[in-house]
Amino acid sequence: MGKILEHTSETHGKTPAKGKQTLAKRVREVLLAFGGEAHRALVIEQVARSMGHDVRQIPEELQHALILSFEDNWRDERRRATYGFHLPFGEGSHRWSVKTFAGATVH
Repeated sequence: MGKILEHTSETHGKTPAKGKQTLAKRVREVLLAFGGEAHRALVIEQVARSMGHDVRQIPEELQHALILSFEDNWRDERRRATYGFHLPFGEGSHRWSVKTFAGATVH
C-alpha cells in the first residue's frame, strides 16, 4: 500500500492526516474540473490518472483510500466545510459534488 500511495504519504495501517488531506484536495480539484459534480468512479479514475496509474487497473487500495477520504471529510462537519464535499442524492449515493465556500453548488 505504501508504494501505491507514496505520492500521498500513505503507509500501512492508519492513513496519516497529511495523506488524507492530499487525497481530499485531489478529489476536490477533480470535482471542480468536472464542474462541481461527478460519479465517484470517474473521480477515482481521474485522480488515479493524475498520480500516474493505469486507469484500466487502478489499485484497490487507492480506490478504497479515495472513498474513505471523501466519506471521512463529508461526515466531519468542520472538514466538510473546508472541502465543500456534498452528496447531492444523499448518503449511499455514488454521486459526489463539491460546494463553493459561499455555500452554493458549483455548476
